[in-house]
Parts: sequence; structure tokens; C-alpha cells
Amino acid sequence: MKMEINPIGKIHSPFKEPEGMPIQPTGANGVQGTVEIFDKFKAGLKDLEGFSHIILLYVFHRSKGYNLQVIPFMDDTPRGVFATRAPKRPNPIGLSVVKLERIENGILHVQNIDILDETPLLDIKPYVQDFDRPQNVRSGWIAHSRDKVSIKKSDDRFK
Repeated sequence: MKMEINPIGKIHSPFKEPEGMPIQPTGANGVQGTVEIFDKFKAGLKDLEGFSHIILLYVFHRSKGYNLQVIPFMDDTPRGVFATRAPKRPNPIGLSVVKLERIENGILHVQNIDILDETPLLDIKPYVQDFDRPQNVRSGWIAHSRDKVSIKKSDDRFK
């Protein structure tokens, strides 16, 4: 099965290089960015302004290749890539939940952005707490280091 996916927009952030940027939105608290929606998709933004947070799905466009086992930013032990949020993946798709401040002429102004500048946007979904926040969650290996996420920055391990 072959699939074709095309960007609906472009994400803009202060992060020009992967090294040194936050590794999750929690570590990007207060960092502002914009999401530019291409003209032919702007009608799809109707009613989005009623949501405080949105889910951005995007391409890790500077990621080349992948390994099925990686050492994630928050650990020093090799882990299966699907048990991590590492950017080098068989399908280099990223996901971030960001705060939506406002929408102006097809430009979404967002906060807590942890995404590289000029990243192609694949989709937007509204974050709905009742749907997207399950109860009785296990965090696997991340449970022992999740407090580090607000201070941990990316490095060159996924070049």
C-alpha cells in the first residue's frame, strides 16, 4: 500500500537547529510560535478558536533514516523506537499538544511549541481533555525520569 500525504501548512518557531531545543511541549513552557495554514485549507479552521489546546501532527523533515533501537534524550539505555518519541522513525511523524492563543488570517498563534522552524504540518486536531486524557495511565521507562523533561534539551544524537 502506497500513501501520499501532503502538508497543510508550515510551523514557525524560534528553533532553527535541533540541538538545544526542548524535547517536549512541557519543556517549551511559554515559547511562542505560529502555524501558517496554506490558503486551500484555511476553511478547515472554522470553529477551532473555541479550543484552548490543539494537537499538531507534523513531519520530522530533517530526520534521515531510523534505528529500531535508540537511546532517548531522557535516558541512557537503548529502547525500542516505538517506546520513545525519538524523531528518527520509520515514518518520521511528530505530535505536539500546544496552547492556541488566537487565529488571524490563517495563522495560528501558539505557545509551548517544541518544534523546529519550517516544519511541514500534516494535520491539526482539537485537544479534548475528556477524550485525550485517559485514566490509570502507565508511563513505562519514562516514569523514573519524567521530572527532567522541563529542563532536558535535544542534542545531536538523532542527526
